[in-house]
Amino acid sequence: MDPRDLWTEALAGVMARPVRSALTTLGTVLGITTLVITIGVASTAGNQIVGRFDALTATSVTVTVPSVAAGSDDEPLVDWSGTDAVRRLAGVDSAAALADSPLTNSVQVRSNDVKAPGDISAQTLAVVAASADLPAGVRGAMTSGRFYDAGDIARHAQVAVLGDQAARLLGIKRVEDSPAIFFQGQSYTVIGILGGIRREQRLSTAVMLPPTTAADRLGLEDVTQVLINTALGAARQVARQAPIALAPGQQNSLAVAAPADLSKARNGVQNDVNGLFLVLGLVSLVVGAIGIANVTLVTVMERVGEIGLRRALGASRRQVAGQFLLESTTIGLLGGIVGAALGIAVVVCVAVFKEWTPVLDLNLALGAPLAGALVGLLAGLYPSLRAARMEPVDALRAPS
Repeated sequence: MDPRDLWTEALAGVMARPVRSALTTLGTVLGITTLVITIGVASTAGNQIVGRFDALTATSVTVTVPSVAAGSDDEPLVDWSGTDAVRRLAGVDSAAALADSPLTNSVQVRSNDVKAPGDISAQTLAVVAASADLPAGVRGAMTSGRFYDAGDIARHAQVAVLGDQAARLLGIKRVEDSPAIFFQGQSYTVIGILGGIRREQRLSTAVMLPPTTAADRLGLEDVTQVLINTALGAARQVARQAPIALAPGQQNSLAVAAPADLSKARNGVQNDVNGLFLVLGLVSLVVGAIGIANVTLVTVMERVGEIGLRRALGASRRQVAGQFLLESTTIGLLGGIVGAALGIAVVVCVAVFKEWTPVLDLNLALGAPLAGALVGLLAGLYPSLRAARMEPVDALRAPS
């Protein structure tokens, strides 16, 4: 029998029972769709997660300054103007300085001077000194009011900025009425609330003071930490140069935390996610293959008389097996094409809904129909071999 005739007979066999063929194809459609969706969504989501991870972590450099012993005559290693030199380095987007102390990490802070029934009780908060460019340093934004500026620092102004969680604990929602807070016998006017903090999130529950004010009132004089944000790819270079800019000649005394090479971590995350979802997709394909094998076997048993007649008219075992293999392969191929199309559409819709960039491997889109055909081929092996082994006489004698 000519191969063209085999294809014609196989298509005729598939189309002779359209409802059954459609239901059989549905198993492969679901399997391929699940495979494409899981791998596509995993790649898209993984790319988005890794992108955010890289953007935050790979551009953050932290310099820790050792504290000067109490009563020592040694000069501080880093002064508050040191961030100006850091900002002039190539690749630096922003730099901010902090000063804290174990003595100011747990301070009783009140938002009212006189305790009265119904008033919010004192909250234990950290009090830190920070340079005026702290919002950029922690990648935050003012949710109310403003951050103190160079003028406030020069005047030793008795003002404060609260982290958003600290403001919530103190019951302060807005600063237009110039609310005051009280701790260690001093009052401070709250001029702003800083929220959306992405670095040093401990500051969301802290009180921030101008460096001059903190030095006068609390003795927080020495910089203990410098937060640097860099352009993507410049962090490691900045990490080498920042200590020299901050403390020339004593740069080895500073501790620098720079991002490690993230390529291996990124690849590991993506491989783990893709591997997990690939297993789920393959399980769905196996279920689809079982469905094709079951229906193909039922079809063989229903067409025993037809098989016997073909064998009696001279069809070889190979031709009989080939026809049923082509039928199951055609069902798998159709299911693969439809499943790939549906899977790609779902991945794109999910990406658009989440405002992500869809990531689709072209090999996956082209390979899905072939995977469906392969599933159909493998699923049809046993039924086709069983059909090929039938003797013409036995097949013709079988009840129809």
